[in-house]
Amino acid sequence: MKTQPEHTGEGTFTASDLLFQTLQDAGVEYIFANLGSDHPAIIETWAKYRARGEKLPQVVVCPHEMVALSAAHGFTQATGRLQAVLVHVDVGTQNLGGAVHNAMRGRIPVFIFSGASPVTLDGELPGSRNEFIHYLQDVFDQRGIVREYVKWDHDLHAGDNIDLIVKRALQIANSEPRGPVYVMSPREMLERPIASESETSRVLEPIRPSGLAPQHAGEIASALAQAKFPLMITSYLGRNHEAVRELVALSERLAIPVMEAGPYYMNFPSDHPMHLGFEDFVNVNPYLEKADVVVVLDCDIPWMPQKSRRAANGRLYWIDSDPLKESIPLWYYTEEIAFRADACVALRQIQAELDSLAWDADEIERRRKQVTVDAANIRKQWESKEQPTADGVITPEFLSRTIREVIDKDTIIVNETISNYSVVWKHLRRTEPGTLFGSGASSLGWHGGAAIGVKLAHPDRTVVALTGDGSFVFSVPSAVQLVAEKYKTPFLTVIYNNGGWKSPKLSTLAVHPDGAAKRNSDFHVEFPTNSSLERIAEAAGDAFAVKVTDPKQLKPALMTALDHVKDGRSAVVNVMIEKL
Repeated sequence: MKTQPEHTGEGTFTASDLLFQTLQDAGVEYIFANLGSDHPAIIETWAKYRARGEKLPQVVVCPHEMVALSAAHGFTQATGRLQAVLVHVDVGTQNLGGAVHNAMRGRIPVFIFSGASPVTLDGELPGSRNEFIHYLQDVFDQRGIVREYVKWDHDLHAGDNIDLIVKRALQIANSEPRGPVYVMSPREMLERPIASESETSRVLEPIRPSGLAPQHAGEIASALAQAKFPLMITSYLGRNHEAVRELVALSERLAIPVMEAGPYYMNFPSDHPMHLGFEDFVNVNPYLEKADVVVVLDCDIPWMPQKSRRAANGRLYWIDSDPLKESIPLWYYTEEIAFRADACVALRQIQAELDSLAWDADEIERRRKQVTVDAANIRKQWESKEQPTADGVITPEFLSRTIREVIDKDTIIVNETISNYSVVWKHLRRTEPGTLFGSGASSLGWHGGAAIGVKLAHPDRTVVALTGDGSFVFSVPSAVQLVAEKYKTPFLTVIYNNGGWKSPKLSTLAVHPDGAAKRNSDFHVEFPTNSSLERIAEAAGDAFAVKVTDPKQLKPALMTALDHVKDGRSAVVNVMIEKL
């Protein structure tokens, strides 16, 4: 039987070294990692470089892959910069779970690298199989686990050009529509000695943002200038802070009202007089039915077609990096005129076209006054729901208002409140770009890891994660708090605890409003009422933990929790709100 070939000395340059040197040169700052038996070459690389004082991306060890990818997701949302995630063979890839869905739907570029079971059995190469688990983790199509949720996947066949593979992966991930990529390699390939300097220059850049054709920019500008009641709708335009400023400028110039639909960025200041609130997908949108020109910018679902309809003979312009929504099998909005373009570039083009157009200034001023009145009335309606109740029950609206009162405008909110999404949008009233993030998707448990990523990106800012009790459990809170404590990324978690999963109940009632489930109050969504979820954080990460049941205790508890966070200790406030 063959024995393992001897490794060369510590000075040998390996494919693993080249992998991480390439990531370093590409500007990757963090490797969010969960290690396994397929990573000896990688661990050796990190140790060599650290011993020599040479710089590589910082390793953040995450005890669960959901936390690792969510942290990379949050960091990228907060900075725009791609990060890397390292996982362990098939099982680690599977443990990424819904976090890959979130990254794909949220258009988050991330480099996911996984090991694979060794491809030699008899010691032919360094790294050959020598553990029983290498047989059990050998599967036919490991990449297939995530293929539907990544833009590109690759199995490394040669260590000598791993720099090219990494650069190609990053180019694809960072090109619009952005998204995750997945590369895997057996450990023999990573152990391979290679030349430290490539003779081939390999520079790969992402595709540059594109704009509208001049005639199309002119068409949209003319339509907006002549419209009686134009309307703009967006969901994720706020990922580009410059785009927010351009949207505000265009809105103010022509008195065009703006609505947000399922926002997972701060897209338009919520206190702006042209902000007509949020599309909640449940109620009829009266402004959509009134609008003769609708411009949708960076949005997947601007309204629910079953509920709301556009005005007859109205025009719909759609500007998006992904206007076809090619990854969504069943999707359409009738009579849309779609353009594949960067929203910020397109808004600037439309503004430039307006310079040569005429419009009815009196009509625009009349619309400005009316929209301002409507926006003020909408906010009065919101405020009426923020007041304490006579029975002492904490409502989501009151909780959100209280959070608003104890944070400042620079606080960064990570929102995964699910059935209370619209409550948070309305009552937190964020006004600064980069101060509100959602996952952009539907796999629960994102908020905990995301808050860690955001805090790594902005260590001088206060980070607050809002979550339902169901999504708190999904976040693997023990792993979240271990990482937050180890890497000194304290943040506040506020649990909107309604005693279970409210969303399945709402879904059932929407389809069967008078069904047996409603008559018998039989939804299978309740949690035990005596659970103390906050104690998980206290036990795992030495977090400050408190449960709140009395409205009078709420504000003091939140202020105390924030004091702990500012002193470097995470905190969890478990607020018992009205039952589902």
